[in-house]
Amino acid sequence: VQLQASGGGLVQTGGSLRLSCAASGSTFRSYTVGWFRQAPGKEREFVASIRWNDRAKAYTESVKGRFTISRDNLENTVYLQMNSLKPEDTAVYYCAASQRIIITSMKNPTAYRYWGQGTQVTVSS
Repeated sequence: VQLQASGGGLVQTGGSLRLSCAASGSTFRSYTVGWFRQAPGKEREFVASIRWNDRAKAYTESVKGRFTISRDNLENTVYLQMNSLKPEDTAVYYCAASQRIIITSMKNPTAYRYWGQGTQVTVSS
């Protein structure tokens, strides 16, 4: 499966962006999809994930209440709605996908087989 992340940009503190992760090459509905981010000089970190059946979602603590992950299996797309953005949210955001990820591994980047190219999110103060 090929993943294409888009929707990044430059926003002010408190602004919103919606990232999209579009998949091609396979039926997306059976994949768990995650969003990760990497800031300069830092390791890649988990942001949010949604299980294939849309019944399990996970968020890192710092984005709870501000970010929402959702999916449209008919459109083969997963979205990350980001509200109340903060400068510390600045990073390159990557989407990743894989089949057969158990719930306890949803936050682990090594559990994901396929990765998109990343989209830059910059939040100015």
